[in-house]
Amino acid sequence: MAVLIAAAGLDFAVGDPWAWPHPVQAMGKVISACSQKLIAARLPAKPMKLAGAMLACLLIGGSGLLSWAGLQALSLISPWLARAAEVILLASCLAGRSLRRAAEEVLQPLAEDDLTGARDRLKYYVGRDTDQLSAAEIYRAVLETVSENAIDGVLAPLFYALLGALMGIAGPLAIAYKAASTLDSMVGYREAPYTDLGWFSARLEDGLTWLPCRLSVLTIALLSGRPGHVLKICRRDADADPSPNAGWSECAYAAALGVQLGGANVYRGQLKIKPKLGDDTRPITAVVIYQALRLTRWSFLLGLTAGVCLLLAI
Repeated sequence: MAVLIAAAGLDFAVGDPWAWPHPVQAMGKVISACSQKLIAARLPAKPMKLAGAMLACLLIGGSGLLSWAGLQALSLISPWLARAAEVILLASCLAGRSLRRAAEEVLQPLAEDDLTGARDRLKYYVGRDTDQLSAAEIYRAVLETVSENAIDGVLAPLFYALLGALMGIAGPLAIAYKAASTLDSMVGYREAPYTDLGWFSARLEDGLTWLPCRLSVLTIALLSGRPGHVLKICRRDADADPSPNAGWSECAYAAALGVQLGGANVYRGQLKIKPKLGDDTRPITAVVIYQALRLTRWSFLLGLTAGVCLLLAI
């Protein structure tokens, strides 16, 4: 419990400084190198799917096993050193401060009427083309990023850290989930050349995130003060999104904040229309985005408190 609380405090106070090494960077390099070699091999569909599944299992299992072995080795030197390492490991899995910083880096130039600067910053955080986005579209893109990444970047890692704490492997289980999430973000696409390579990673991440996402939606609904309304809008709109989790998380935030997400986006020059989520009762502004970040922070604190109470009870 002390490790979990310390990790949450470390993420809140420090976050992930750019200059510091991060486990996700190492994962990204491994995924990039392996995926490029597999794509270059031009395997048929079935062998490519098998290779993708093997890549996912090796990366996720290897990340969890290596972190567990490292912590065990450190505990032989000093239990306190192992605890400190696990705090840092867990904090690296929680992206609360990083998510807020990313949003602020885009909102700051918008506040100064620097549309070009906002577009340039946004392209580091979203997959859509940003060169022609209006201010309203940038606000929507930021809110969609905040509401989607709140689950797989903050609340789902907390869920697996708490689950791991019950088994004495909080850090390794959280880092294994982080590996699954990183795989999905890098290769889990329906479009070529990742269609076959990333199918297993995408399906696995969807399954791992399903329960924490639904728990997070319930938490956001309660925190909104209008749980019935939020859940009603989610049941109405969320399943229209092709993602079984992103649609629910984005819809929960949209309903809680009284805004509408979705619509036309351009990816690599190709127009894609995402389903509308929520009701357009107020415009998306910087104030709305900060309210979304506050919802995430309170959801995290509520989840951490409930988890710690459960651990105490057990």
